[in-house]
Order: sequence, then structure tokens, then C-alpha cells
Amino acid sequence: MPKVTEEHRLARRAQIVAAARTCVIEEGFHKTTMADVIRESGLSAGAVYGYFKSKEEIVAAIAEDALGTIDELFGKILASEQPLTPLAALDAAIRHVVAIAERPGGDVTRVAVQAWAESLRNPTIKATALGKYSQLRDHFEAVARRAQADGTVDPDADPGHIAQAMFGLLPGFIIQRLLIGDVTPDTYLDGLRALFGART
Repeated sequence: MPKVTEEHRLARRAQIVAAARTCVIEEGFHKTTMADVIRESGLSAGAVYGYFKSKEEIVAAIAEDALGTIDELFGKILASEQPLTPLAALDAAIRHVVAIAERPGGDVTRVAVQAWAESLRNPTIKATALGKYSQLRDHFEAVARRAQADGTVDPDADPGHIAQAMFGLLPGFIIQRLLIGDVTPDTYLDGLRALFGART
């Protein structure tokens, strides 16, 4: 029997995750079943269950796929030699969200919104969401500390509190983009600049 290469395994896994993302986007989290994912993937039940034991595990993989580049993004933000402001970091994060949402395979932010709601009743999804969003908030706290060092934020402010506020602005953008449809990174950041009296 031929040996399965790591490249083949990764491709199969990506195929299943893409199928699940399509199902959740089209039918919603609750209506999507493992049978739906199996049918959409075009693989056998054994093949799919060989990678994922449950729908929750696949949702975790979708989250990992969507947020897998977040460390790289914030690494670039923090490595900049220019003075850093929280709004500049939010600008980069929001544009990153849109870039992820517009990738082929469907808008993953639709899955994210459903996962937020599901996390209120599903401990497995909650654990996944908590890990990912705690990681993102830690990145915002690093931005706040850097901005304090650069003199663009009050050095006496609590960087954890700044991170909480910065993080809270992302879901508002995502929900308006999905439901109302008239918000863009440019309009949202323009509004934030006006609201907070910021120039950069």
C-alpha cells in the first residue's frame, strides 16, 4: 500500500475544512451536519472522520485557518520603526479581516459570527473561541505597550484595558459589514479618527 505523504494529508485536511466552511456559510452552524460535510467534500465518511471526529473539531480548524496569519500580521505591525498608534494597528487588523473574508471559498467571518453565538452554549466551541480571541487581545495589549513606549498613548493607562477596547471594535466592524453592508475599512477608520480626535 503506498505511503500517504504529508503534502497529501494536508491537502485532504484543507479539502474537508473548505467543505465545512461552505456548508456553514450556506446552511448555518446548527443545520450543518457531518453528513453534509462528507457530501460536500466528496470524500468517504472514513476519510473525513480520520481527520475530524466532530463538527466542533472542524470549526476549530476553520478558526485556525482564518487566524493562522494573525501572529505574522502583528509581528509586522510591532516591527515597524515608525511610532505606533492603536488606530494604525486597528487599521491593519481590519484590513486583514477583510482580506481573509474575501479569499476564495466563502466569507469565513460568517462562520466566526455563528461560532460566537454557538460558544454561549457549546463548551468545545467556547474553548476554541476563548483561545483564539485571547491570543488576539494579547496582540492588542502588545500594541498598547508599544504605543506607550512610542509616546502615542498615555503611559499611565492600563494596556490591558486599551486592548479590551481595541478588541471590542473588531466585532462591530464585522457585524456591520455582514448585516448592513455599507461599512469599509476606510469608512470605519475615518469614523474612529473623528470619534477620538486622532490624526493618525
